[in-house]
Amino acid sequence: MPIYEYECINCGHVHEIMQKMSDKPLSKCPHCSGKLQKLISQSSFHLKGSGWYATDYAKKPNSSVAPVKKKNDKSTDTSTTSKTKTSE
Repeated sequence: MPIYEYECINCGHVHEIMQKMSDKPLSKCPHCSGKLQKLISQSSFHLKGSGWYATDYAKKPNSSVAPVKKKNDKSTDTSTTSKTKTSE
């Protein structure tokens, strides 16, 4: 259950109340019976890093496809074998 903060307009007391999201907001201060105002509080977590979209859902290049060999590239061509002449 989330914790909500309320501040009394009359006495200035700040109350932290654990409530369901479906519960109605409190309107009466338990300390002085004054009117309560719901506060917006800072979140208790911080998002850090490169982000979930860039790491999990962004379109990545398909690394399972074999690289295409160029016809002029001899350094990667292993299909040709060199024959040596031997003198008898």
